[in-house]
Amino acid sequence: MSAGIIQWLVVGGGVLAMLFVLYLVKTILRESPGNPKMQEISHAIRQGAMAFLNREFKTLSIFTVVVFIALAVFIEPHWWVAVSYLAGTVISALSGWLGMNIATSANARTANAAMTSWARGLKIAFSSGAVMGFCVVGLGLLGLAIIVFIWPDNSHIWLGFAFGSSSVALFLRAGGGIFTKSADVGADLVGKVEAGIPEDDPRNPAVIADNVGDNVGDVAGMGSDLFESYVSAIAASMVLGIASPMLGGVKAVYLPLILAAAGIVCSIIGALSVRPKELTGVSFEEQVEKAQAAMNMGVYVSNILMIIVSFFIIRAYTGSLALFWALISGLIAGFLISLATEYFTSPDRAPTKKIAAAAESGAAVLIIEGLSQGMMSTVMPVLLVVTGTVAAYIFGGLLGIGIAAMGMLINLGMLLAMDCYGPIADNAAGIAEMAGLGKDVRERCEALDAVGNTTAALGKGFAIASAALASLAWIATYFEVVTMEGGVASLMDVDVISGIMIGGMLTFVFSALAMMGVGTGGFAIVNEVRRQFREIKGLLAGEEGVKPDYIACVDIATKVALRSMIIPGVLVIVVPLLLGFTLGPKSVAGLLVGALLTGFLMAVMMANAGGAWDNAKKYIESGAFGGKGSIAHKAAVTGDTVGDPFKDTAGPSLNILIKLVGKVAVIFGPAFIVLIKLC
Repeated sequence: MSAGIIQWLVVGGGVLAMLFVLYLVKTILRESPGNPKMQEISHAIRQGAMAFLNREFKTLSIFTVVVFIALAVFIEPHWWVAVSYLAGTVISALSGWLGMNIATSANARTANAAMTSWARGLKIAFSSGAVMGFCVVGLGLLGLAIIVFIWPDNSHIWLGFAFGSSSVALFLRAGGGIFTKSADVGADLVGKVEAGIPEDDPRNPAVIADNVGDNVGDVAGMGSDLFESYVSAIAASMVLGIASPMLGGVKAVYLPLILAAAGIVCSIIGALSVRPKELTGVSFEEQVEKAQAAMNMGVYVSNILMIIVSFFIIRAYTGSLALFWALISGLIAGFLISLATEYFTSPDRAPTKKIAAAAESGAAVLIIEGLSQGMMSTVMPVLLVVTGTVAAYIFGGLLGIGIAAMGMLINLGMLLAMDCYGPIADNAAGIAEMAGLGKDVRERCEALDAVGNTTAALGKGFAIASAALASLAWIATYFEVVTMEGGVASLMDVDVISGIMIGGMLTFVFSALAMMGVGTGGFAIVNEVRRQFREIKGLLAGEEGVKPDYIACVDIATKVALRSMIIPGVLVIVVPLLLGFTLGPKSVAGLLVGALLTGFLMAVMMANAGGAWDNAKKYIESGAFGGKGSIAHKAAVTGDTVGDPFKDTAGPSLNILIKLVGKVAVIFGPAFIVLIKLC
């Protein structure tokens, strides 16, 4: 097959994804947004979300200009790496903007559909999540492929595009996580604990900020995170492939792009397979079960199709199945890590039930139990990543590790659709409560939301695992592009040991800064909610015509998030550069290993502990251990409040850390070598 035909097929895959996005958008916008009250609430959420995103992009633009100038000055070929970086930044930001735009338009439509049809409500929420999913894979593949086709012989320019996507992911993941958890903590502590009012009660001034946070953190933030992982895995595989004896040259460059295009087609077929059947007169539990089964069907279809298609593509293209088995090792590792995450976070499983039981002894015992379960939950993900990495290396060498990372992300369109479905269903449940749509509608929306909690937990496990494999691929890429004296970074070298220690420390500093941001924002919002309850007469009593000032809480969360994310963002860029230009490239190799080791473990522990605390609270709210209002419930709310910044701010942000330090090292690696030689 000629290079020209391959290029058309790859570009065709990206275009097909965007055409599918247009079809989904038309389908969603045809639906009614509901009554005036629902539209008013949805509009407030949309305004807050888009205002936050626009202000964050202004902050990001300053960061982007500084990095653009640094790349243009220090990196060969000067301008084109910088231009590629700018393209990666703009395209990643565009995918986040498009996905969140539709998500904030679909929440009221989902709630309105749930008034008459459970199945249509699920379909709207899933379709709007799919807009984010297919924007990510479509724009990511198109952007990277076009740059590769223009500059087929310069891998540094490709890596500039991946670096640009990382900048957006860092700001949206960290900033969005700080925003959403500041609002959530403030809303829960004053509303549910102090005032004793329900979740999503319209009397709570922080409730709109909480719903805005679902979108900026779990739609735009998650989308940018996985956009980065997706582009990173493809770019790293191409660079590793050029140096691989298995392929080399143009063949190595095109194989990851062909597989990504095939993954888009399989994901579209999988998404179209999500066809929920209408339910009437069934219990809450059956609604949850049927909704999960409908979306699982899409995952099964897309994965089975991708296994079959990749078998024929790799065999025909390489004449061997070695890389096919490397890809399968990544795909299986990702699937099993998702199952391990589900075991440690599901309210039906022993770890979460043990945490719920501990709540009867108070918040302290519950937090101890949650931390211990979170720490234990690291065992299976680490063993699975190790097994998958070793298997991939045996089958395909360093290239095999890159292909394994691709295997985990190959059906990203479908997987991200499931993950971004969650916050849309959550918003719909909130709108149903605030608009007073009645018990039946609220129950349908709650059932859709309950499935979203599961898909979100699975998505976090998947995102962390893919980040670990992508980070390993970047470490391998670093050793390919940076020639070090002696050829290796030995553990007997003091520079390497220093780098490992600093890399390990960076994880804890980064996590601490993210958690401090949530603490600062949560404290400010708690005080604002208390002030409004105290000063706005008749608000807490629910008197007709008395409304809280929702915008004040949105504004507080926005300012804190933007202010708090600057130092973590600067650290991730500056620390690798300082080490590289002082101790040299070997210390940077140590930094990458140290950051991966501690970052991966901390991310898994935080995500699973936080998810388990959240679901322990929900398990108690279902009637266990005294139900709502009991001593156990109050302890569980405290545990959930601690877990929120774990699972939705610090934990997910570490995904970006462990990948971004690798990209900085790879791009500036040659400059480290030049400086060392000059000195």
